[in-house]
Amino acid sequence: MAGEATDPESQSAPGDLSRLLARVQRAGRHADSVSLEAILDSLGRRSFAPFLLVAGLVTLAPLIGDIPGVPTLMAMLVVLAGVQLLAGREHIWLPGWLLRRRVSRARFVAVVRWMQRPAHWIDRLLKPRLTLLTRPPAHIAVALTSLLIALAMPPMEVVPFTANGAGLALTLFALALLAHDGLMALLGYLLTFGTLALVIVGLA
Repeated sequence: MAGEATDPESQSAPGDLSRLLARVQRAGRHADSVSLEAILDSLGRRSFAPFLLVAGLVTLAPLIGDIPGVPTLMAMLVVLAGVQLLAGREHIWLPGWLLRRRVSRARFVAVVRWMQRPAHWIDRLLKPRLTLLTRPPAHIAVALTSLLIALAMPPMEVVPFTANGAGLALTLFALALLAHDGLMALLGYLLTFGTLALVIVGLA
């Protein structure tokens, strides 16, 4: 896609949030709008973590995540990526109609800048620990829990604040996989089940 090519560096996922955001900001830099394809290509598609992080941060972001239908769209991204991970695929495929989804460059840059504010603080918290919770085969549990979150995201659009909890849980799982930080995975599990409990109560 013209103006959205990525460099070879994007074939490996960055190891912390600051570097990831710096790489994402370069996606589609010569275009008036940025596609999901350009964002994912800037991170690489050989790991499940970038898919989780994109879905989590987009759902959390105030300028994008609040748009009706966006949490459901991000849920589809997680489901498609998660199912392929569980099936053992090394390179995750997504349909063209999803990859072609776009957001204006101005809104995209504003969201990335909003995310950069806490990124350095978050990176200071990340470190390899409790790695049994992030390395294979523990990544299967992360994928299954992420699928559970994704399947619950459509009804979350009508239960206040629960979609934000889902986005944060996906972000924690992504950071856990990127930094091999099992503490982030534990927090992700706790937040997942707390959020799902709120959804059940809200829909009852």
